Amino acid sequence: MEPRNMRILARGAAALLPTLLMAAPAFAQEEATVNAGDTAWMLTSTALVLMMTIPGLALFYAGMVRKKNVLATMMQSFFLAALCSVIWMVAGYSLAFGEGGAYIGDLSKIFLSGIAENWDKPFTLGSGDGAVAFTVPETIFVMFQMTFAIITPALATGAVADRMKFSALALFTVLWSLLIYSPVAHWVWHPNGWIFALGALDFAGGTVVHINAGVAGLVAALVLGKRTGLGTENMSPFNLGLAVIGAALLWVGWFGFNAGSAATAGGRAGMAMLVTQIAAAGATLAWVAAEWLTKGKPSVLGAISGAVAGLVAITPAAGFVLPVPALIIGLIAGLAGFWGATALKHWCGYDDSLDAFGVHGICGIVGALLTGIFAYGPLSATPALPGGIAGSFDQFLLQLYAVVATFVFTAIGSWILLKVVDLIVGLRVTEEEEREGLDVSLHGERLG
Repeated sequence: MEPRNMRILARGAAALLPTLLMAAPAFAQEEATVNAGDTAWMLTSTALVLMMTIPGLALFYAGMVRKKNVLATMMQSFFLAALCSVIWMVAGYSLAFGEGGAYIGDLSKIFLSGIAENWDKPFTLGSGDGAVAFTVPETIFVMFQMTFAIITPALATGAVADRMKFSALALFTVLWSLLIYSPVAHWVWHPNGWIFALGALDFAGGTVVHINAGVAGLVAALVLGKRTGLGTENMSPFNLGLAVIGAALLWVGWFGFNAGSAATAGGRAGMAMLVTQIAAAGATLAWVAAEWLTKGKPSVLGAISGAVAGLVAITPAAGFVLPVPALIIGLIAGLAGFWGATALKHWCGYDDSLDAFGVHGICGIVGALLTGIFAYGPLSATPALPGGIAGSFDQFLLQLYAVVATFVFTAIGSWILLKVVDLIVGLRVTEEEEREGLDVSLHGERLG
């Protein structure tokens, strides 16, 4: 790509910082005031996204494991909601959204330093020409972003269901949140971040959340190895009813995830909500159709997996695309997710227990790349860039660059952290503990 084109795209990204940071532009004023409507919507969206993890993801994953591991699986999501909240408060937020440089934030906001000074006023992220003024207090931005930091490692746990030590999961999550998640969030969503400066688009977390979680899950599954008895014992889900309820909560919560990422109660939030629904519906139909044609019967598990695949794929695109492209993204994601959860896993021989990579990794990549093709300029228009950023081959290449960078960094970093954790506490339960079930062996409890 010519340097001139790169500079134009980088300037466009600078104009679009609020979009990439899940915020709408509101230029700083001396007497800036909190917008009550935007604040109310962001508070609601924050609660919806937290609901995605507890109880949404907890139920979704618990319904797909065997009875002896249901409580342990629920415990993972519930415990990580608490652990990641504290990590985010102590240092995660600072490393993601502190000034810092191109690769990681600084420590100026550890323990949420400075947040009390303007708790009832809108805040400005960044400094200098790239600074962006928000219409909501920083407390809401911190909390909204916290829910993303919570769900990302929780999603990755699906890849290692039934066999990872609880102590290992806790230690890995602390290290991974600080050394992998926060830096990637800084790259993509902070004015100083290098992916932001590059001009790649990620409205609500295609790279930061889904590719990040999917790749971490894949690496963890490879390092831990397959479940004992896989291929010879019955691994059927204990209660798909729980999984359906969990998937429904995820679907509804995703409106906070995507439409909330507009950070304003306006037209862009409405479009993001609409395309989220359309993509989820399209992916559900595509997955069910693929399963029906190849296996003879459509399954409940396939339907809910398809819905999640579509929701994942539309995440990076939600604030950039129109309804027809959203349907196309959903249809492609449904087929790609089905392939990732069946053929790809079989060909490569890894045991991604609940298809964290097959759904979140694969469909996150699909959504990120298709954003570069289908982006509709007026949706992202600003006074500094009246035409917004539209889909093009150059934009597709920028999206590809961001995807590859995130994939490689997360894969290598996660592998290193897993090896460190293995040396300290060990990663995997014993075969005896695994056969007994993690509910009893790790938590001393049993589902009645």
